[in-house]
Amino acid sequence: MVSTLLRPASRPLNVPVALGIPAVVAVILVLLELTTLDMDLARLFYNSAGGGFIGRHSFFLEDILHDRAKQLVIAFSLLAVLGFIASFFIARLKPFKRELGCLVLSLALATAFVTPLKAVTAVQCPWSLKEFGGKETYSELLSPRPATDKPGRCWPGGHAATGFTLFALFFVLRDRRPRLARQSLIFAFSLGTVFSVGRMMQGAHFFSHNVWTAVFCWLICLGCYYFILYRPAARADRVALSQPANA
Repeated sequence: MVSTLLRPASRPLNVPVALGIPAVVAVILVLLELTTLDMDLARLFYNSAGGGFIGRHSFFLEDILHDRAKQLVIAFSLLAVLGFIASFFIARLKPFKRELGCLVLSLALATAFVTPLKAVTAVQCPWSLKEFGGKETYSELLSPRPATDKPGRCWPGGHAATGFTLFALFFVLRDRRPRLARQSLIFAFSLGTVFSVGRMMQGAHFFSHNVWTAVFCWLICLGCYYFILYRPAARADRVALSQPANA
């Protein structure tokens, strides 16, 4: 007999909202450069009489929330790669080949952008600044960098990307499992936020560094979904698979 496997049509995607919200956030972040918000928030975690940033030498923040948590996300990413490779050979996984491919690409791009931008922007970390016991001079994101022998590598937030990269799960699941997709979105946002606050407590990043990371990760995952998986009802694919009739 012939059975038909129907790839689910994508639920309508409100592109203006999906792009508009991060655009508004980006504009707000640029305007925040005119304020002292980043510095004010950093000072909440800084104790000049107590050895610097309150989380700088925290075992939990560094070894658990940073190192071990990153390793878990890396392990998940490796499983996604293995799943994508297996989808070429294992019949039960073949219907999910595009989703797995989209997941792998999203995870890769949403983390790969960080290091090049750090090198290009050369933004200093809070713990390196004179205001927080360091030797470097603060400069706004869009301002020229003061001369230094040690360019910064702190914009955007790298560890925040480890959490926000999981926005990919929301997009990969949104057509087949909408409820689970929403739960994944909440999880990714929460995890990225926790990672962000942890690094702020250590003096590794300003608030705006991490919000920029969330914006970039969202746009990257959205773009991968739109070009790889997004199929409105009018263009939904119907794939016919021939199978032997059951005895």
